[in-house]
Amino acid sequence: MKLFTYFRSQASYRVRIALNLKGLAREDVYLHLEKGDQFAAEYRAVNPQMVVPTLIDGEHRLFQSLAILEYLDEVYPEPPLLPREPAARAWVRGFALINIADSHPLIVPRIRHYFDDVLKAGEEQKLAWIRHWIGAGLEAMEALLAAHAGSGRFSHGDQPTLADIGLVTQVTPARTFDGDLAPYPRVMRVYDHVMTIPAFAEAAPAKQPDAE
Repeated sequence: MKLFTYFRSQASYRVRIALNLKGLAREDVYLHLEKGDQFAAEYRAVNPQMVVPTLIDGEHRLFQSLAILEYLDEVYPEPPLLPREPAARAWVRGFALINIADSHPLIVPRIRHYFDDVLKAGEEQKLAWIRHWIGAGLEAMEALLAAHAGSGRFSHGDQPTLADIGLVTQVTPARTFDGDLAPYPRVMRVYDHVMTIPAFAEAAPAKQPDAE
């Protein structure tokens, strides 16, 4: 396997966690998103959207983190990232999508660059935008964990799932942008627990060889 990644990319972080949980070896190809490596012709041929991650598995070229995570779970099913029972699968997938589909796309580098280059917004306005959308996702996660009988040390059940991967990549940018995490004790209880698991801890941005 070959993973095109960037240490600070939360989408890449999600895939690194899943690969670690499943014990799958990979070769990392580091693209520096702030320097524009993703726009090089060589990478555009790999992923026309010019984002990370991209995962090459044999003859398969995979893109978009959720699609990669579900591919990994179907092709390499142990340990599973999704529960077997349909309602539980839907809950876990929905919980993760708060991060993957709602909050994270609103704060990625190309959005932040649009604030800088096109809207000419000040740093204060940009940070307010980022913190608002991260906080909205955390608020929803906190409420869902409070109401979900299956939540405990993990978001659901007694082993890591896609929900925990989404939770971790919601909390991480909140810390990066100095968001207030005090209102989310259930979220932080899960976060603190899963980050003791090597598959999560070793995938963290600061642990990557390209970290700055």
